[in-house]
Amino acid sequence: MLPDENELPKSYYYAKKLMCPFGLEYKKIHACPNDCVLYRNEYEELEECPRCGKSRYKRKSCNAGMKGPPTKVLWYLPIIPRFKRLFSIPKDAKNMRWRAEGRKKNGLLKHPADSPGWKNIDMKFRAFGDEVRNLRLGLCTDGMNPFGTLSTQHSTWPVLLVIYNLLLWLCTKRKYVMLSLLITGPRQPGHDIDVYLEPLVDDLRKMWDEGVSVYDAHKNEMFLMRAALMWTINDFLAYGNLSGYKNKGYKACPICIDDTPNVYLEHYGKDVYVRTRRLLRRDHPYHRQKKAFNGKVEEGVAPRPLSGHEVYGQVKGIPTVFGKTSKPLDPHALFKKESIFWKLEYWKEHDVRHCLDVMHIEKNVCDAVVGTIMGIHGKTKDEKSARLDLEAWGVRPELWVQPKEGKAKVMEKVREDGGNKRKGERKGKGISVSKKKDEKMYLPPACYTLSKEEKRKFCACLYDIKVASGFSSNMKRFVSLNRELKLTSMKSHDCHMMMQVFLPIAIRGILPKHVREAITSLCLFFNTICSKVLDPFTLDALLANVVVTLCKFEMYFPPSFFDIMVHLVLHLVREIKMCGPVFMRWCYPFERHMGTLQHKVRNPSHPEGSMIQGIVAEEIGNFVAEYVAVA
Repeated sequence: MLPDENELPKSYYYAKKLMCPFGLEYKKIHACPNDCVLYRNEYEELEECPRCGKSRYKRKSCNAGMKGPPTKVLWYLPIIPRFKRLFSIPKDAKNMRWRAEGRKKNGLLKHPADSPGWKNIDMKFRAFGDEVRNLRLGLCTDGMNPFGTLSTQHSTWPVLLVIYNLLLWLCTKRKYVMLSLLITGPRQPGHDIDVYLEPLVDDLRKMWDEGVSVYDAHKNEMFLMRAALMWTINDFLAYGNLSGYKNKGYKACPICIDDTPNVYLEHYGKDVYVRTRRLLRRDHPYHRQKKAFNGKVEEGVAPRPLSGHEVYGQVKGIPTVFGKTSKPLDPHALFKKESIFWKLEYWKEHDVRHCLDVMHIEKNVCDAVVGTIMGIHGKTKDEKSARLDLEAWGVRPELWVQPKEGKAKVMEKVREDGGNKRKGERKGKGISVSKKKDEKMYLPPACYTLSKEEKRKFCACLYDIKVASGFSSNMKRFVSLNRELKLTSMKSHDCHMMMQVFLPIAIRGILPKHVREAITSLCLFFNTICSKVLDPFTLDALLANVVVTLCKFEMYFPPSFFDIMVHLVLHLVREIKMCGPVFMRWCYPFERHMGTLQHKVRNPSHPEGSMIQGIVAEEIGNFVAEYVAVA
């Protein structure tokens, strides 16, 4: 069956040994179970953690000198040999030059290379920018459950790299998304993730300071390759872990920082982020309106985002002690650590270092809008506590909590009104809440409240939607047409399609015009920023429109609606200006890649090891197939 002098390996062990010459091996680095240190460099020979005293091994064998398995392991796949592999294939080496030789430059934002952030690095570091083959990288990390629905407690954290030198339709393809680190579970690393990023950051520093000699198969020459990390891509919780900023509480916005427009709601018990009016022009009439907003005149001005050098001045020298057993030295500080990325020389030159993920922001906003207008339990922002805060502010008295009237009083009021509903009253019933057994409270219906008949029309519209195969999920699976009349179990992409297409269609004719226009305008904003091509000269008008839209939301929706995710919508246009289109910087391709990692788990007792073995075997197989085809 095989050609002469070709034999199959005798065992799987010998087959794995054949992979070593390709330079795609991986490293197992022992770690402290409390995330204090990695056992590398000066800690390599230690058997106990120098900070918490925890043993490096789970147990010791009965035989003298034999040690048991490590308590925790970091799996590291070196990135330098894998970049060399890409340049050894002529087709990939040619694609690495596309952003300078094949990209059309017409002033539109289609690729990160069109953005000011990319051009800023070229201008500040001329030697780096002159070599078109130098790499520009993006980093994404998030927690995943390798066991699917079998366990909800296990959290494994892969660290993925994406190469922006490639064609824009190849950057986020599965072949070019590289797994560099795999942080084992079951607990998430939290802000101690810097401990596990050390090997990767060391390689990034080497590739920037010294460079790596690489053979270019397309040009048939050797060159000195360098690389720069442009930004990270994460959900908002991981944003805080990587940046070191405390993105919770009264100063939760990492862009506004000290100028975060927070207001604490006494009855709702949470911080909300209103005062969107301060972003309007100074002569806008919304500034002087009191009753329509929070009862006050808005005299604030729009905050100025800090530059990289200004942020570094705030975090420089912050004492940090890693480990689950350590406590923050200053619990009131806005930054809880000096991020490991500041060790990169060029990191302070970036105006945007950590990107806001549009995928998660859009999902949270969609859940808040749909949950509030439909009154879905657990997702609505319109509750008794929210109405009590309106009463505390002294605005919108028609929505304050009222005692529920008996049947006799209701019939008497109807007779006084001539048997007709009062002018301006919304259709349907309000919300009944019980404070005590002998006292029932009533929440009057708001302009955004759907009656039961309107809910039925809304759900029926979504239930009857038919789209082309592969366009979106089947909406019938999320719609409940029984007595509950609600939407459930929508994933991120389902919320994306809801905001982009379905929601403006479903609310036609069932909400007042001013509320319907505000929701449709917000949906149009998300639809615009997700475009593949953007004109930078239209972004200022886009920002002005979304500010007015959110001001209208403040006029119609309760203050509890404006959590940090709604506030972050205001900063998305700025990041588009600096970094380019959204579809190159959101988590959809990385979430799909994590799904492929989940399918590689063959041994449930060692899920991370199964993933690493599967990834290495897949990459080597692809490399051999392409290399042999060229040869």
